Amino acid sequence: MAILVPGGAGYIGSHIVHELLDRGEEVVVADNLQTGHRAAVHPDAEFYQGDIRDRAFLDSLFGRKRFVAVVHFAANSLVGESVRNPLKYYDNNLGGAIALLDVMLRHGVHHIVFSSSAAAYGEPENIPILEDDRTLPVNPYGETKLAVEKLLRWLSRATPLRHAALRYFNAAGAHSRGDIGEDHSPETHLIPLVLQVANGKCADIGIFGDDYPTPDGTCVRDYIHVADLADAHIRAMRHLASGGSGGVFNLGNGVGFSVREVVEKARKVTGHPIPARIRPGRKGDPAQLVASNAKSERELGFKPSHSGLEEIIASAWNWHKRHPNGFAG
Repeated sequence: MAILVPGGAGYIGSHIVHELLDRGEEVVVADNLQTGHRAAVHPDAEFYQGDIRDRAFLDSLFGRKRFVAVVHFAANSLVGESVRNPLKYYDNNLGGAIALLDVMLRHGVHHIVFSSSAAAYGEPENIPILEDDRTLPVNPYGETKLAVEKLLRWLSRATPLRHAALRYFNAAGAHSRGDIGEDHSPETHLIPLVLQVANGKCADIGIFGDDYPTPDGTCVRDYIHVADLADAHIRAMRHLASGGSGGVFNLGNGVGFSVREVVEKARKVTGHPIPARIRPGRKGDPAQLVASNAKSERELGFKPSHSGLEEIIASAWNWHKRHPNGFAG
């Protein structure tokens, strides 16, 4: 039986597809290619272009294949855009999940691993952040992720559905082979933006605020290698298959790195000076976001194996220097 990966042409989804195939699984990718890339899909995966809000499209997939589980990534993920266009995010992120879950249940597929986000927490109450800390998102993107989590929880009470909702912190890095990596348009993530400077695509990197209550005054974030994310998804899927309890799990390194540390490490990795310019801090940016991995380690057996910042940036640089224009060449 196969595993369905909606959104498997995206950054994180494509890495999970590669890892699943490396472990001998049969994989089907469904993606509307709104933000994903056809070139990111592993050639050994079956690919179907379509939108998961289209129940007829989903019914055709579930009628063609017997799926043992779904690993769900299909969503819009730009925080700023979600504030400007909440309807788009509720329609795609929540509406897509509703359609997918409806079709799954009608076809008797009861295991789902859901790509959630640390954005569900909003401003953190504690560092490191625990799964049972307050959830009060500060943007529609985080609200839609939390809404899907709540839907999954209610469905798990009303139906045979079993789920694991994985709250990522800052996904980063690229596949060790260097053939897939991060390619967003527009790009909003710090590490690829820094590497764009090293690639000559930008003159400098903006540092938004240098007066936060952190050791060097810049924001601190928890970066997790995309290869570790892939491993965690597979562990979560197998945890459900073995009868383990589902629920919400943080996925991070459990260690925070500041913006200045990221820039300095990128200078070392690339050999480029990477000029930086201090800009005004952005409203709503928490000073620190760092995960507690205790639950995911205890219940999933998950522990990051690529936790060093230099290793994370080096793998991303291996992709970006070979693909300065992303999947376009």
